[in-house]
Amino acid sequence: MILTFIILAITIALFIHGRLRSDLVALLSLLALFIGGILTTDQALAGFSDSTVILIAALFVVGEGLSRTGVTAWLGNVLIRATAGSPGRLLVAVMLGAAALSAFISNTGTVATLLPAVVSAVWRVGALPSMFLMPLAFATNTGGLLTLTGTPSNIVVADALAKAGFEPFGFFEFALIGLPLVLLTLLYMATVGRRLLPRRESDDRPVDLGKSVGEVAGTFGLEERLYAVRVRARSPLAGKTLAEAALGRDYSVTVLRVDRNAAAEDEATPPGLPPAVQLRRLRERVTSRPAADEDALPGPDTVIHAQDRLLVKGRSEYVERLALEQHLGLQPVKGDGEALSAELLSSEIGLAEVLLAVRSQYIGRTLADVRFADKYRVQVLGIWRGDRQLVKTTEPLKFGDALLVRGRWDDIDLLANEPRNFVVVGSPEALSRQVVELTPRSAFAVFALAAMVVMMVTNVVPTVIAAILTAAAMVLAGCLNMNQAYRAIGWQSVVLIAAMIPMSTALEITGGAQLIADALVATLGQVGPVALLAGVFLLTTAFSQVISNTATAVLVAPIVIGAATSLGVSPYPLLMGVAVAASNAFLTPIATTTNLMVYTPGGYRFTDYFKVGAPLTLLFLLVTLLLVPLIWPF
Repeated sequence: MILTFIILAITIALFIHGRLRSDLVALLSLLALFIGGILTTDQALAGFSDSTVILIAALFVVGEGLSRTGVTAWLGNVLIRATAGSPGRLLVAVMLGAAALSAFISNTGTVATLLPAVVSAVWRVGALPSMFLMPLAFATNTGGLLTLTGTPSNIVVADALAKAGFEPFGFFEFALIGLPLVLLTLLYMATVGRRLLPRRESDDRPVDLGKSVGEVAGTFGLEERLYAVRVRARSPLAGKTLAEAALGRDYSVTVLRVDRNAAAEDEATPPGLPPAVQLRRLRERVTSRPAADEDALPGPDTVIHAQDRLLVKGRSEYVERLALEQHLGLQPVKGDGEALSAELLSSEIGLAEVLLAVRSQYIGRTLADVRFADKYRVQVLGIWRGDRQLVKTTEPLKFGDALLVRGRWDDIDLLANEPRNFVVVGSPEALSRQVVELTPRSAFAVFALAAMVVMMVTNVVPTVIAAILTAAAMVLAGCLNMNQAYRAIGWQSVVLIAAMIPMSTALEITGGAQLIADALVATLGQVGPVALLAGVFLLTTAFSQVISNTATAVLVAPIVIGAATSLGVSPYPLLMGVAVAASNAFLTPIATTTNLMVYTPGGYRFTDYFKVGAPLTLLFLLVTLLLVPLIWPF
């Protein structure tokens, strides 16, 4: 027991010191418990098979599926529009949404669902994630107090009452204290807590889609070479394939995209459409015949129809001659990077700058010789060499040539997987997450998320199985592939949580937790029920900072019921105090999974949680001591 407390103290000290990575500290703690003979091999490694750890990994995949289908970026737009771009209003909206959602699904699921959207929205309003992610976690923890199923610790105290022969708490009974605490948390974080939050830069800033596309377009001269042409009913092109039209041979014009039957839309889809309009267009896509894949990235066999809108690239004089001779409506594509990204990019199609590596097998060969476009299924929009752009793409390639390519995101990934031949500049994968376009896959991702919530609320299957089913469904539906799923998992968080679970086991099996709990109840119980409630709150809060709130509730609840029985007082206020304190996990990043999930994205340090969380913990204690005895008398 003494050795366990020593290892725990050293672990916490290393977390606070911050010189070693938190996941390494957790692994060293696990090894110390095993080498010290406190835990067996199975007990030391049990965290890596724990359902919570598997749940977190699956939820990372679910969150990535939402990001890659445009749902996260769209939700970020909704948050920004709803709060008029105000960081203060955005903070309130995030916390209210997190608290409401966590009342019905797991706290971990809530953070995993909202985290990408919140980070995206935060950067877009010019704020820092460190000012928002800790409030997100705290609101999620508190929101679990609104319903019986909001957090497992609520179920534990209700079950403890039932096993002792008492009527358990009702489903919404927790909200009698939970709702005031949610409002208190919101008020605190919007005023005092906001001033205590660190303003820390993060390396995970999302790519600025409009800026990136604008810079690339300027370098390769796309701004002066993109045009939208409308195929009129009497145009000779109607009914021909692109091969038959021979636009490249006769006019030196390349067709980049085909928009079918676009007569109703006289302009390109502007970026930043209102969410309601995007939802309407999504419904139209889901209910109508889907466009062929070749329309987004047309090939020689793509057929041109009347009323089609063609996005073409070419010199102005050539495009104007094409429009005149083929009876086409002509409109230059102008605008900033966001307007160009709306033309060139989508949830399926991306843009990337590719450099020829020094040992590339394509050096000295032309694009036509190697059938580059056919082999990699991409369009080459331009070639930059040294300080000039190549006018003719028939010149042999040289080391360092930069190719601007447009193709499916998966095909761009294939180029990145050939480091001997190519170097892909920047991060196309990060760029793809910023595309705001709702597609049928977006609808499926939202449906899968809703199904997961229903499964979690109704307990049709265990929570972890619901998350795994949802992650698998997203992969099968093409929302993301398996490589993307593995890359999406935050392995540092997963290892940290898995390696800290054995500490909870060690505290339980050595009797250390039981010893402290018995001593506290025995001493404060003699002073009076309110003092006992305060002691129970502080004990539960202390335990929940280093072990899971579920394990804390399991440990403390039976002791509290026994103390209430021996003192002849009602167990309801004491057990509600346990439930509140178990969710009062604000002082350390290891207190709850949600705290850990925002630890790295927010760029936080161990001491940041205590600095922000300590005043909130004291407020929770005061509110509990004032309201709980009034609602559930002793």
